[in-house]
Amino acid sequence: MLKDKVEKLLQEALAQKESIFLIDFSFGSGNAIRITLDGDQGVTLKDCMDVSRAIEHNLDREEEDFSLEVASAGAGSPIVMPRQYKKNIGRKLKVKTLTNSFEGNLTEATDEKITLEWKAREPKPIGKGKITVQKREEIVISEIEEAKVILKF
Repeated sequence: MLKDKVEKLLQEALAQKESIFLIDFSFGSGNAIRITLDGDQGVTLKDCMDVSRAIEHNLDREEEDFSLEVASAGAGSPIVMPRQYKKNIGRKLKVKTLTNSFEGNLTEATDEKITLEWKAREPKPIGKGKITVQKREEIVISEIEEAKVILKF
């Protein structure tokens, strides 16, 4: 079956590039194959081309027609894997859970949880006015509905 053959070729191609990992693999109608990659140091055009060629050059269009698209996860794409959190340590994230929304600098990331830190203005405990306080929140990855890097321009 074509899908199984593509999956095997994809795994072989990714094994050649340890810093690149799979975010999404879909096989649509008309044999439309879509692969989305990310990498510990990002994904280059050459990385996408290498993976595309590793798959395409080992398939026979005479046997089965297909279309193949290999792309990198875009800058605005949601973070979906623990490995992506680790590569974004030091960047500002917006994270939504079932109950809250947080915006802060990603300071730690494991396979189970992330830590965001930010500064907030709060009323003084005594008297009038506000003070700046350092906030910190540990969030379990399984409770995250959506997380995105906040891009600065």
